[in-house]
Amino acid sequence: MKDRLIPVTSVSSGLEQPITPDIHCLPIQVVNLCFVGSPVRPDEWVLVDAGMPKSAEQIIATASELYGEGKKPQAIILTHGHFDHVGAVEELVDYWNVPVYAHELELPFLTGQMDYPEPDTSVEGGLVAKMSRMFPNEGIDLGSNVYKLPDDGSVPHMPEWQWVHTPGHTQGHVSLFREKDRTMIAGDAFITVKQEYLFKVLTQEMEISGPPRYLTTDWDAAWDSVRKLEALKPNIAVTGHGHPMAGEELRENLSRLVQDFEKIAIPDHGKFVDGKKNDT
Repeated sequence: MKDRLIPVTSVSSGLEQPITPDIHCLPIQVVNLCFVGSPVRPDEWVLVDAGMPKSAEQIIATASELYGEGKKPQAIILTHGHFDHVGAVEELVDYWNVPVYAHELELPFLTGQMDYPEPDTSVEGGLVAKMSRMFPNEGIDLGSNVYKLPDDGSVPHMPEWQWVHTPGHTQGHVSLFREKDRTMIAGDAFITVKQEYLFKVLTQEMEISGPPRYLTTDWDAAWDSVRKLEALKPNIAVTGHGHPMAGEELRENLSRLVQDFEKIAIPDHGKFVDGKKNDT
């Protein structure tokens, strides 16, 4: 297996890319979502995350191309509830009438009870960090359509997968892991692009990074989460932002992120980090 599964030049918004025979990644603008399930079993697939607002038609069209017209997922699994990961989920639930699963700590943000903290525009970073004041922070209300993930770590309708609690970016953030081929869907626990910088977002320059700075509220927990994921020794990782990474390239970069998290990921300033580096 090549270290980099997909050439940098071939990934673009709206172009579905196979990661493994049963995982397809769909980049929508600046965020990735995954279709998990082999196209030869069109009644047995799951959607992981739900992209940007107003992307429901694109997601449905891609699902039809992969699995056939009218084929719906068995469930939608959310790594967390930030706007760029749940943008189309309400429309998709209405269209497909399928259950949604998320960590118990994420449910208040998915049932209209709580809003996320406002993005931190003071955080160290580039233009995207400054633009984050325009990003929605309001929770959504899925009502009785959303359920907590099972306490035993299993993932509904994904029998070979386990969910891993990876808080820091949000309280209830989870990543997904399949041990048999060491495949990971990391969400925003770590990413492979410096999401705070507009030029790097536009060019999708591959670079290991912690979670997006302007929406991460607990850096101690975020560091612990990266340690937890690195200990699983993934061979393939699809992250919420940036290109998939694999093989030795992934292992070396993830190890470096764990060792140098304070330098690579934690910003020098921001309302959730002021004084943090002096305390570590």
